[in-house]
Amino acid sequence: MRKRTRVAASAALVSALLATSACANIGLEPAPPAAEGMIAEIRMPSEASGSVQGILNYNWLSPNATVQTWLFEPLMIRDRFTCEAIPWLATSYEWPTPDRMVLTLRQGVEWSDGEPFTADDVVYTFMVGKEFPAADRAGIWGEYFGAPAESVTALDDHTVEIRFTGAAVPKTDGILSTMKILPEHIYAEQGDPTLFVDTVGVATGPFMPKDYNGRRLVLERNPNYWNADEVKIQQISMEGQYDANSGALKLRGGALDLYRGDIPNPNRSVVAPDPENAHFFYPPDATTVLAINNERPVLNDPKFREGLAYAIDREAITERATFGIMEPASQTMLLLPFQEQDLPEKWQGDKAYIPYDPDKANELLDAAGYERGADGWRVDENGEPLSFVFSVQAGWMDIIAMADVIVRNAKDVGVQIKMVTTDPNAVDGMQRSGDFDMVVDFVGGGCQRSRDLGARLQSSQISKDKELLLNRARYSDPEMDALVDEWSNTTDPARAKEIEAEVIDVFMTEFPYIALQYAPNRLIYRTENAVGWPSDENPYPVDQLIRIAPELRPPGDAAASTSSEED
Repeated sequence: MRKRTRVAASAALVSALLATSACANIGLEPAPPAAEGMIAEIRMPSEASGSVQGILNYNWLSPNATVQTWLFEPLMIRDRFTCEAIPWLATSYEWPTPDRMVLTLRQGVEWSDGEPFTADDVVYTFMVGKEFPAADRAGIWGEYFGAPAESVTALDDHTVEIRFTGAAVPKTDGILSTMKILPEHIYAEQGDPTLFVDTVGVATGPFMPKDYNGRRLVLERNPNYWNADEVKIQQISMEGQYDANSGALKLRGGALDLYRGDIPNPNRSVVAPDPENAHFFYPPDATTVLAINNERPVLNDPKFREGLAYAIDREAITERATFGIMEPASQTMLLLPFQEQDLPEKWQGDKAYIPYDPDKANELLDAAGYERGADGWRVDENGEPLSFVFSVQAGWMDIIAMADVIVRNAKDVGVQIKMVTTDPNAVDGMQRSGDFDMVVDFVGGGCQRSRDLGARLQSSQISKDKELLLNRARYSDPEMDALVDEWSNTTDPARAKEIEAEVIDVFMTEFPYIALQYAPNRLIYRTENAVGWPSDENPYPVDQLIRIAPELRPPGDAAASTSSEED
């Protein structure tokens, strides 16, 4: 296994200069510097779908929004590396009881039209989802992960209370990070906010709309932004829709400052032609796993799954699927090394990783009773050859590459696995119905661990109908169900940590999912116009798609200052 370097998350991690689209922007002429120490312009992809280019709508709730980032803001930003909740429009929150959440809002914030930001805006944003469920992006009115809300009330101009019909702690991140707050004085008169075409874009964010010609959107710095001193960019320009090849061409030519799409080998296609100015940062975003149907004979045996886990060459998988860029993933399902602070002591070090060890795999499979027949293939207790189907999404070349390695590895230890490529929607249908042996899935590396890890083992999250739920491996254990229920509703950090360790033990010893490699959160960028982007040497999260990091500054400018935040 390749050498791993421990990386400490940056202290200045407030946010990153990112876009939500994987598209690219056509080369633009840079605007003249507005002031010393400012970045004149950053050029990035359009955030609007190519099918709706030309329609002006700043409403972030709309599927046809012209822009999703830069204008409207969340209450807090969750740092995926440290799991710290970074104060934003809210400076703090607490759960006095598991059915009551209290939010304290930042004072002195204004909407870009000069109106004050108050608790009424937060109340409106959450309450409107009760009447119009499509606007409930935080899911507070539904029963998914926590009890539904009962009321949302302004206790004063800067304090909001949300009461629930029962324990609802798992809804924390949806409330803090998913919802972006809307201006009540504009949206409340529009009825269903998801249908409102917002052509003005009054918001609290660091930028304001300047110009849109149907193709190119220009945003300018908001001088009255509550954190304006940390915004070092005068103008953002977004335009264009490009695939990986054309995006790489634009990056090489210097027409883009950043790109978020899947360029399969950025080292060769972008960095190698100009290593001084072209760079990328691909931190882990999730754990790519082999999800094994725990309801099927043989596959329901943890000893068989353990043997198969040791048979898989993860180094070969990363070379084939990501040209060696991404690391083999930890079986704990944590994003290492960034989340090492949450690694239970018993699994610290390389014990958290399952090595490629065919000899051990053979020993484990032999001990589990799966003997080899005369033809070399292993058989079950009835003497039938072990034979499984690996259902893979057609056209997903990285997943196909992973599956090919796994099929070859399994053959080496006497297990027959046949890869069958099919329509991605059909693979989803198989998972909903349980009609599959094994598929590739992704275990989220977020900070709401009772959901991101615990729900992966919860029987209530086994899909039974049309909805595809989180327990893709169809693992079931009443004791685990009770444990995850307790985890979801506890507000005691010490107890939550104990439960997390027990859940990680199941991943490590029962192998309901087999970790393969980390899935990347992609950022490819150039440094002629701005430096201080996140990197291996200066890591800070790129997955939140929010705002400007204090590190980002013009080339040659002094090192980034540390932003001051209200506690």
